[in-house]
Amino acid sequence: MPSYVITGVSKSLGFEFLRQLSQDPTNLVIGIVRDKASTDNRVDVELSGRPNIHILQADITDFNALQKAAIDTAKITGGSLDYLVANAGYVSHWDAYDPIGVLGEKPQELEEDLMKCLKINVVGNIHLFNLFMPLILKGNAKKVVALSSGHADLDSINAFDNEVAALYSISKAAINVAVAKFSAQYKKQGVLFISISPGMVEVGHFKDATPEQMQSLGGMLQKFQQYNPEFSGPMSPDASVRAVISVWEKASVQNGDGGSFVSHHGNKTWT
Repeated sequence: MPSYVITGVSKSLGFEFLRQLSQDPTNLVIGIVRDKASTDNRVDVELSGRPNIHILQADITDFNALQKAAIDTAKITGGSLDYLVANAGYVSHWDAYDPIGVLGEKPQELEEDLMKCLKINVVGNIHLFNLFMPLILKGNAKKVVALSSGHADLDSINAFDNEVAALYSISKAAINVAVAKFSAQYKKQGVLFISISPGMVEVGHFKDATPEQMQSLGGMLQKFQQYNPEFSGPMSPDASVRAVISVWEKASVQNGDGGSFVSHHGNKTWT
């Protein structure tokens, strides 16, 4: 019975990972969330009759709670874990539309938002990986996946002058480096660490945007289409998650994928 731990399963991509992976009754799927009660309720309503789902409570920034989640996971799985999926994250709305020089006009807000990005998207996941590593080392698949973003790719930033989402991008670039460092340490023990961008997914991030912000977003979408002429707009969570799962299933230490940063296509095409 393959076992999975996925963080941030209360909504969006996280819940879709939970839904798709738990469709197979031979999979044991453990979701970690901040709000266990509401997630339990959603599972009962939308995924009823799936006893292979377990929901644990922990905030990604709470080391002690993550440690308890690792202990509770060991009790559920018998002491091992096959897949660890670091999905939980903070997507800043404050930096989504303006370049970093404009953000710098509000230095306190910039510092606060960047620190929040780093604490959740980087430090929290480093603790997550360390705490669950003893279980992964006893698993069969031995795969650790971090959900990243094409915004962190230097080549596309430079080629298309992608100015927006600077603070979020910085944090995702940082977790990519952390993933590579973990891979450098653990690939000799057969553990695959990989960063995968899920692509641009329609999860409601821009629903409250002003007309000016939508104009900025339109410019970004035009750059995405210039980058990839086949890009026709954001994907559904269903399509994105299926693609990401396909990528991690094909990836392996033996194929040289350890520590890599790829898209939902399994390459460097981010949209």
